[in-house]
Order: sequence, then C-alpha cells, then structure tokens
Amino acid sequence: MKRSKFEMICIAITAIISLIFIVVILSMFFVTPINNFFHSLVSDEMLFAIKLTMTTAVIAAAIVILCCIPMAYALSRYNFPLKRLFKIILDLPMAFPEIVIGIALLMFLGNRGIGPYLESMGLTFVFTSTGIVIAQFFVALPFAVKMLYSTFNYIDTRYEFVSRSLGYSEVDTFFNITLPLAKEGLFATCIVAFAKCIGTFAAVLFVGGGTLMKTETLSISMYLNLSTGNIDLAMTSGIILVIISFITIAVMEKYVSDTYNSAAV
Repeated sequence: MKRSKFEMICIAITAIISLIFIVVILSMFFVTPINNFFHSLVSDEMLFAIKLTMTTAVIAAAIVILCCIPMAYALSRYNFPLKRLFKIILDLPMAFPEIVIGIALLMFLGNRGIGPYLESMGLTFVFTSTGIVIAQFFVALPFAVKMLYSTFNYIDTRYEFVSRSLGYSEVDTFFNITLPLAKEGLFATCIVAFAKCIGTFAAVLFVGGGTLMKTETLSISMYLNLSTGNIDLAMTSGIILVIISFITIAVMEKYVSDTYNSAAV
C-alpha cells in the first residue's frame, strides 16, 4: 500500500531524530580505546560503583513499587479530601530539576532539619549509602505513581464490581482481579523505576555526598572522574549506564509487545 505524504513526513522525522540520538550516544563509545575501557571496567573503583549502583537501585526500586501500588490505586479508585492537592504534590518533582529534590532532602535530613534528632537515635542518612537509596526513592516515586495510576485508570472497574458482587472482598478483588489485569503496566513501572534509580545523579550527589569509594555510584563516578580529568573511567561509567538502561528498556519493550500480541491473538 502506497504511503501518504503525511505518513512519510512523520516517519522521516522519527528516523532523523532517532539517528541523531544514536550518533550522539555512540560517540561516547569511541572516546576511550577498547583496551582502556576494559582496564577501567575491572578497576576497584568501577567494580565498587557498579555494585553500589545496582544494590541501591534494586532496594530503592523495590520500596518505590511497594509504595506506589497502594498510592496509585487510591488516587485512581477513591475520592477523599485533598486528593487533587496530593496529585499535584506528587507530580511536582517531575516538573522541577532533580537538584531541587537533592537540596530539599539535604536540608531536611541534615543539621538544619531533623538530622540532630536522627543522630541522637544513632541514625545517619546524609552522606551514606542509605541516603543514596532515599534520594533514588524520591526521584523515582512520582514517575512510578504516575505510570501505575494511568494503568489502573485504564482497567474497566466493571471487573471489580462483578468480583465484589460474587462475594469476594475488596482485598481479594485487588489481588486476584486488579493486579493481574495491571501486570503489563506494573512491569513497565518496575523497569522505569529501576532505570530512574540507576540514573539518579543530582539528588544522590547532594544526599549521598559523592565520596570516592564510599557513596560513588556510576553517575557520581562519571562526574568525579570528569572533574579530575580521568576520561577513561568517566566514559566507562557512562557506557555502563547506557548499556544497563538499554537492556532494561529493551526487556520492557519486548515483554509488553509479546504480551500485547498474545492478548490480540
């Protein structure tokens, strides 16, 4: 079938912009010689950064999912006082720079906020790996809630009404009807939350401190090594971040596509 001019224009714009993105991203892969890349990859600093990034991202993403499920469901299904205000507040972090979250968390958890009270209880969050998890959580949560909220809105509530009319409790209906119907959206939310946690930089820098071999995630490693002129380590950190992000998004796209095709058949 012959393509229309409008269709060709849309496809051309998509192809051109996508190719520009590919060229820009791939340019980073050619800055560092392959031998230097592998040497940097097995260095103690890089292995530490990879381990810390993956550990904190998994923990933060898991907490995000546990929190965003009831939050998104409540915003989607229930009417309660200040609901609109809560939605605006949860959407705010997506509108302002990530650095604002980092500074706010630093002030709140530091000496100007509740830091002294936490220290009196033997708890320290600022400039620790725990602080990294907290920063990742606050950055990723709004995106996860937004995605899952849209998923719950897409599900026809008649399925839940039928389940309740058959005598099942609200909890049984949620776990046996609503969540299974939302599995594609929930999976996509998990991937996006994990990816956001991995790529978090400014908030992690302020709350975690960006200390070498202590609170050094991959994004922080890239920043620290660029600051000291170690291009090989910096580019290695960036390449690893790109590879991890590509794999996670590719897995999500394949799963969602396969699930959609199976449902269509």
